[in-house]
Amino acid sequence: MNRLLSLDFFRGITIAAMILVNTPGSWIHIYSPLRHAVWHGITPTDLIFPFFLFIVGVSISLSFREKIIINKSFIFKKILRRTFIIFLLGIFLSLFPDFIFSDLRVVGVLQRIAIVYLACSLIFIYFNFRGQLIVGVLILVLYWILMMYIPFDGNPRGTIEPGINFAAWIDSFIVPGRMYQVTWDPEGLFSTISAISTGISGMICGKIINLYTKKIQILLSIGLILMIVSLFWNIIFPINKHIWTSSYVLFTSGLAMIILSISIWMIDLKKYNSYIKFSLVFGSNAITAYVLHGVLWKLFQFNVIKGIGFQKLWMDKGIEFGLSPKLVSLSWAIFYTYIIYIIIYQLYKRKIYIKV
Repeated sequence: MNRLLSLDFFRGITIAAMILVNTPGSWIHIYSPLRHAVWHGITPTDLIFPFFLFIVGVSISLSFREKIIINKSFIFKKILRRTFIIFLLGIFLSLFPDFIFSDLRVVGVLQRIAIVYLACSLIFIYFNFRGQLIVGVLILVLYWILMMYIPFDGNPRGTIEPGINFAAWIDSFIVPGRMYQVTWDPEGLFSTISAISTGISGMICGKIINLYTKKIQILLSIGLILMIVSLFWNIIFPINKHIWTSSYVLFTSGLAMIILSISIWMIDLKKYNSYIKFSLVFGSNAITAYVLHGVLWKLFQFNVIKGIGFQKLWMDKGIEFGLSPKLVSLSWAIFYTYIIYIIIYQLYKRKIYIKV
């Protein structure tokens, strides 16, 4: 089938949103929707990362289908190469700019993307559609059982508090290096197992897009069902991004299906695509944009004017001008996202697509 502009649109909006919420002018002054939920629950910001993993799954399903038939060994090498590069980029961002290896955070956003990409690619190659569905469901059910019904380290079963849960306990043995939250990490290795199901849900979505003419109705229906099931599961296994609970997977995957189906109808079928260039630019070089935002963000912290970094200067002057600190913080995030857009646009208009 022809390339889905709607998928590029969805990917671009997701990356732009990821940059926006990652780069406030001040971490103290942030509007509530632009924060992650403190623990249980969900905010708009909590949707961004699972949306990207969902898109990774859709892309695998749409791009691998014919290539596997032609040359399975070639695609296997490509999978390993891409996994390795994305993981190393995550390590690079963790170390930049000081490269203090003793303070290395081994896990992270790009590292989780790399692991999910590798796992989902292999599942796609070695399992048919029914097998992929079974694997996805089994992961969610087993993760729920392990998290809620296995006692650990002297704690009663069902303990899911920050840093005191089965995932954090397992990570304490298997995750090397520094943890994001000192004793636990929201991108830990154990919860990445559950995140693989997010990628699988995207693969299933891609299969539906490939096979069915009434794809929009099917995706809307499945998406709604997943969200309803997630709300019931939330009662006994709360929606929680930090430990990537099974209910969180179903809720975010269901919503992603609904958004993508609406996007397909509007952009690919009805051709309402006059105002999507901004997102297409980000979507054309998504990983590049993410890496670039991580590098420039740290450079903007350097003291450049009277011992003050440009970002802090922006905050100080905005507040002195009488603006709300939260508004100034948001304005910096928007400004910074636009800087990344300008750079990525130079690649886009020259049709330079950096594939990793």
